Amino acid sequence: MTMQQIHYALVISEMGSLNKASEVLYVSQPSLTAAMQELERELGITIFHRSGRGVRVTNDGAEFLQQARQVYAGFASLTEKYGKGGAIRKKFGISTQHYSFAVKSFVELARQYNMAEYEFALRETKTREVIEDVRTARSEIGILYLNDFNRKAIEKILRSGDLEFHPLIDCDAFVYMWRGHPLAGEQSVCLEQLQDYPCMAFEQGDTASFYFAEEIFSTIEYRRLIRVNDRATMLNLMVGLLGYTLCSGIICEELNGSDYVAVPFRDPGQPQTDKMTIGYIVKKNMLRSDLCARYIAELKKYLDIEYDE
Repeated sequence: MTMQQIHYALVISEMGSLNKASEVLYVSQPSLTAAMQELERELGITIFHRSGRGVRVTNDGAEFLQQARQVYAGFASLTEKYGKGGAIRKKFGISTQHYSFAVKSFVELARQYNMAEYEFALRETKTREVIEDVRTARSEIGILYLNDFNRKAIEKILRSGDLEFHPLIDCDAFVYMWRGHPLAGEQSVCLEQLQDYPCMAFEQGDTASFYFAEEIFSTIEYRRLIRVNDRATMLNLMVGLLGYTLCSGIICEELNGSDYVAVPFRDPGQPQTDKMTIGYIVKKNMLRSDLCARYIAELKKYLDIEYDE
């Protein structure tokens, strides 16, 4: 088994197609197929089921790829630190819940580096995938929040994955909406005022749990609820349907635009679980790369400037 074969297998799993993987890797499809067949023979397992629709990872393959990602990430880290003139570009991955400040901090980080020498990845994704990406070393750092409601459940999952949470900032709850919304000019908003408008929440997938929700008060039975999977769709629905979402109130106008406002959420009828602690997760006892340290510095810099209670 070679590191090249591991790299091939990881790219195939990400692309879901031998043909697409061969284009990305600049390797002919017959050579790629032969390399995978040789790897499978050596391992004694089938990694991929092949069909006319592409490739599908088997159960044995999923287990192999999970460990292979960590091995390859370690190899890339060694090459970054000790290699001279190697062909492998330095990699850095971030997985995050849907926060514009996390994207803005990434932009500031990327501007400091020669993009020809680095391979960056920014994944705005589901809460469970943020955790899984860091656990499997697909990303070096993940951004998510804890509060009184989800803390025990999320921390238990983090401990089982040998991960640790580092707080960045404590936030009150805000209602995020279009500037033309009838409630946009209020000093604060409660649930009763919002009941006639659709609440929007980020979809968490088949393994969804109240504890994985990106929005607080996930157990409330909203009269109208719309699930979305990206920030752009949510912003469009805020305008088209006068929708809203519950968030931290940390909004980057440079990325989201100035057509939206965050109004303080105040509701005496709700339990005191509306404080959000946003932070980052990393592997325990793992030496952080220079890129990771600089990204954390950019996060802290942005939060200190833009959100000072």
